[in-house]
Amino acid sequence: MQQYLLSIYQPDGDAPPPEVLEPIMRDLEVVNAEIRAAGAWVFSGGLYPPSTATVVRLKDSELLTTDGPYIEGKEHIGGFTVIQAPDLDAALEWGGKLARAITLPIEVRPLQYGTCG
Repeated sequence: MQQYLLSIYQPDGDAPPPEVLEPIMRDLEVVNAEIRAAGAWVFSGGLYPPSTATVVRLKDSELLTTDGPYIEGKEHIGGFTVIQAPDLDAALEWGGKLARAITLPIEVRPLQYGTCG
C-alpha cells in the first residue's frame, strides 16, 4: 500500500492562546485515533519552531552548518503524519479530516522510495 506524507503548514509566530489551541488539539487527537483505528497510521510528530532548525550542506567537500530553517517564509512545517492508503483519493480524505480538525493547510504527497516502518 502506498504511503503518504501529510505535512501541516502553520504560520510563523506565537502559538494560539490555550482557549484556541486546546480544542484544536482535542480534535486532532480524534482524527489521529480514527487514522489508527482504520489501520492507516504509520507515524506522526510535531516539530519545534523553525528557529530550532539547523541546515547541513556539502560545499567543496566540506560540511557546513547554519542556524535556522532551509527556507525563510511566512509559514513552516509544524508537524507531519505518515499514513498508508490505497490511493491518493483515500489519502486526500485523511488530509481533509486533518485540515478540518486543525484549521491549517495540509500538503499530501506520496512517498517515492521505500517505506516508513
